[in-house]
Amino acid sequence: MRLSDDFNARRLRPRQPGNWRLRIGAGLGALFAAFGILLTMAGVASLVGRAPALGALNDSTGEAITLLLFGLFLSWAGITFWRRCRRRLRRPSDLSLSPSLLKKRD
Repeated sequence: MRLSDDFNARRLRPRQPGNWRLRIGAGLGALFAAFGILLTMAGVASLVGRAPALGALNDSTGEAITLLLFGLFLSWAGITFWRRCRRRLRRPSDLSLSPSLLKKRD
């Protein structure tokens, strides 16, 4: 069977909605990761004893460790969510055909 030159495979595939949800999700994931890194740095600064801007968090070691662990968890979750959204954004949505099945044109 010979295909004509005006054949367009993209017409066979239904049109997909935009990726704005994944882009917003990737942005939120990056924001959570950045906020987690800042919380981690604040927890470390509080444990070291040089945290003048943290207020009551400088009083006890338990609160500083809690802040440190929450910052680490938030940065891990943000990076994981960001990577998952970016991976889904980069996934190809075209038709996948083997190169051996394509017609040779010489």
